[in-house]
Amino acid sequence: MRFRGNTPFASVVGLVLGLLCAAEAAKVNKHKPWIETTYHGIVTENDNKVLLDPPLIALDKDAPLRYAESFEVTLTEEGEICGFRIHGQNVPFEAVVLDKSTGEGVIRVKDKLDCEQQKEHTFTIQAYDCGEGPDGTNMKKSHKATVHIQVNDINEYSPVFKEKSYKATVIEGKKYDSILKVEAVDADCSFQFSQICNYEIVTPDVPFTVDKDGFIKNTEKLSYGKERMYKLTVTAYDCGKNRASEDVLVKISVKPTCKPSWQGFNKRIEYEPGTGSLALFPSMHLETCDEPITSIQATIELETNHIGKGCDRDTYSEKSLHKLCGASTGTVELLPAPSSSANWTLGLPTDNGHDSDQVFEFNGTQSIKVPDGMVSTSLKEPFTVSVWMRHGPGAHEKETILCNSDKRDMNRHHYSLYVHNCRLILLLRQDPSEAETYKPAEFHWKLDQVCDKEWHHYVLNVEFPTVSLFVDGTTFEPFLVTEDYPLHPTKIETQLTIGACWQENSGHDNDTETVSESSSGGNARMSQFFRGNLAGLIIRSGKLENKKVIDCLYTCKEGLDVQLPEEVASAVKVEFNPNQSALTVEGDDIDAFDKVMQHISYLNSRQFPTPGIRHLRVSTNIKCFNEDACVMVPDAEGYVMVLQPEEPKISLSGIDHFARSAAEFESQEGVTLFPELRIVSTITREVEADTESEATEGADDDPTVQETVVSEEIMHNLDTCEVTVVGDELDGEHEGLEVDMSQLLQRSLEMSSSNLGLVITGVNTMANYEQVLHLIRYKNWHTEALFDRKFKLVCSELNGRYISNDFKVEVNVIHTANPVEHANAMMQPNFNNPVHHASVELTGHNLVNAHQASVIPSAATIVIVVCVSFLVFMIILGVFRIRAAHQRTMRDQESGKENEMDWDDSALTITVNPMETYEDQHSSEEEEEEEEESEDGEEEDDITSAESDSSEDEEAGEPEDQQVANRQQQLEWDDSTLTY
Repeated sequence: MRFRGNTPFASVVGLVLGLLCAAEAAKVNKHKPWIETTYHGIVTENDNKVLLDPPLIALDKDAPLRYAESFEVTLTEEGEICGFRIHGQNVPFEAVVLDKSTGEGVIRVKDKLDCEQQKEHTFTIQAYDCGEGPDGTNMKKSHKATVHIQVNDINEYSPVFKEKSYKATVIEGKKYDSILKVEAVDADCSFQFSQICNYEIVTPDVPFTVDKDGFIKNTEKLSYGKERMYKLTVTAYDCGKNRASEDVLVKISVKPTCKPSWQGFNKRIEYEPGTGSLALFPSMHLETCDEPITSIQATIELETNHIGKGCDRDTYSEKSLHKLCGASTGTVELLPAPSSSANWTLGLPTDNGHDSDQVFEFNGTQSIKVPDGMVSTSLKEPFTVSVWMRHGPGAHEKETILCNSDKRDMNRHHYSLYVHNCRLILLLRQDPSEAETYKPAEFHWKLDQVCDKEWHHYVLNVEFPTVSLFVDGTTFEPFLVTEDYPLHPTKIETQLTIGACWQENSGHDNDTETVSESSSGGNARMSQFFRGNLAGLIIRSGKLENKKVIDCLYTCKEGLDVQLPEEVASAVKVEFNPNQSALTVEGDDIDAFDKVMQHISYLNSRQFPTPGIRHLRVSTNIKCFNEDACVMVPDAEGYVMVLQPEEPKISLSGIDHFARSAAEFESQEGVTLFPELRIVSTITREVEADTESEATEGADDDPTVQETVVSEEIMHNLDTCEVTVVGDELDGEHEGLEVDMSQLLQRSLEMSSSNLGLVITGVNTMANYEQVLHLIRYKNWHTEALFDRKFKLVCSELNGRYISNDFKVEVNVIHTANPVEHANAMMQPNFNNPVHHASVELTGHNLVNAHQASVIPSAATIVIVVCVSFLVFMIILGVFRIRAAHQRTMRDQESGKENEMDWDDSALTITVNPMETYEDQHSSEEEEEEEEESEDGEEEDDITSAESDSSEDEEAGEPEDQQVANRQQQLEWDDSTLTY
């Protein structure tokens, strides 16, 4: 049968062939499967099916149409989805293809899920088609999509109480807002099932209730007689209504009565220096057991009797303290700290256990004599005596604090201050006068303070014939005043003593400053010995101390303080004692009273307070409506622990070795000893180490490395700087130390000097002390035999509590040659000067270049320099001789000879070379430097007296005398080259 090309059959065949070709072409895997980029799923702990949003469906463009006209076409493998792949570690899920042709899939749980271990899971998923060939090259993968699956919790756990049982104690007759709290927890991961929604008391018929937060309180007042202890069983429910696996037992004890007391009081309170005020009772409140009270009075006492002279005060010298308080003139300190300029207290025992609080002990056998001229007190002008004293009951004999008596023969007491039978007595005898009249001579005060073994501050303002006494800032009137005639006129000098009264019985003078009572008794130089402690004994002539100065001297640097809140300031009354070591609080409102107590604080204003314990006591007195003490509150006792302050390290530095010419020492200005002195104070503290640096340095291998040390500079005052001579004492006839007194007065500083050095005293800044020390000059009017002088500087703070390093300075004298002397002694030069001085570092204005080792050249070098200098003068003298011998010839040939007779340095250098031998001992570089110094000798000083004594320079093989002789031969006059 034939078919024409244009017949319907031919068309059908063509279409079939086209479809077959298209199907063949469709087998080529051109496209990747496509899925969503993000999926979110939910699964319950006990389920394995994950609900995804959106559903998991993969699409592939390689899939052809299902139908083409009337022919059904089978989907090719390249367009089918063969699977899903999950990426991630330990993912407890798997992805399964439900229909390859549609690409529909599902995610299922393959391992058991636990919400308590992990609430959420995140991983990636990828789809791939079925176009995989024999070698796997035709398979296409989709992009990776992120899947977030949340695990829903099921209420599988029950509440569990934190404690196995609970205990509490209540006082009978009181209803509490809360007695105690029970608490249960639930291990479920969700908020709903892990929260405790309710607590319940299972035990019936008990007078207690529990709220949803677990707080138990009583529903009625409890009676000790009815029930001493209640046992309750409490259970808990979570928000999923699961009950606790085990109920908990609660025991509530009932106390018979309420005991009024202070609650919330910490016995130990630590105070860190420099932190200002510290609240002592921040959580304190008074329990009055609901008594109907009308007033409350509480006394807070800070016991500081064991600290210094009764409390923590600045330990500057007493003279400095007077200046700080406003008494700036006429003050003489009779019990100073021992020093080179004030050494009469050197033999007294001291109490150094209170951070350099200068306290002297008198045991009934020791006393001291004050040097003559220290005090010039006359009754014609007012004066003040102040002293710190601690004295016990003692014996029934007179005990002298201060006494001015005849030096010899008559033993008359001109004035004295002494203790007798717990009385303080001041004796004032009139000076000799024409009027023989009775006038007040003895003033008696009967005081408990004299015999209570505590420190007290006594100030007597004397304006004859009246005397005012202040004890701890409070005025006391004498209970007895006796009169006497004036003293008879004599020419006997007086002796001022402390701790006893001078009695001349032997006829022999004794210059010993500290005098002990003689065992024989008959020849005793002293009588009426004092037994106790004294400190800060001051006499101020010409002026009386005012109340402001007296209060300043007595006021403590530590004490109690309170800042009253505005809302309770009018409801509570607060009063302090003079030194603020005790305060009294009065009020009738318990709440306001508690607030005031919570604002009471401890304050120590010292930069470096005394560390240690300060005992604390709170005494309370409560009154009821009948004005009787109805509630007894026991005393609350504790203590404040003042921690050790970070102690400063005072460092002195500067130029410590230099040389100056003799002319400078003999000049009007002298030589400045400390031109570049620097005073720095640092503290060292421990800080936590940097973890990164520890890791870098390998410190993690050592678990003990916890802290590192850092230093920082701080500012504080100094009160003393002492310059002392090292070696022989100063000879006042031809040497001394000087300082500009006007500069000292501008800074309120004082200076005392002796043949041992000088002492600058007064409280002032380190910067001011630096400026004053820069002005100290050393002068010497007889330097011929002087080669060097050594001095030592030491500065201190708080009367020696903190002391600097010993800064030592050595200054050498540079002796210059005198032309006249050389000219006179030219025919017989003498170089036999002994070399016996140590090497000197030349810094500042010295003769050595900066790049050298800052030491004086060797002995040989110096001798050569001297020889060269001598040679220069010999040549000058020779020139004069030449001119005298050939004067007439020089006139005839004046124009030609003038140039020949000019000074020629080069000729000198060629004709006479004193450095030839020196080359064998030193390098050429040193030789050139020494020649330059020799040529410039007219401008700079020679160093003949500062010759080195170092071991390196002393290793020459021949003796010193031989060396000098050899050099003398080398430097003999050579006039062969001169033209006459």
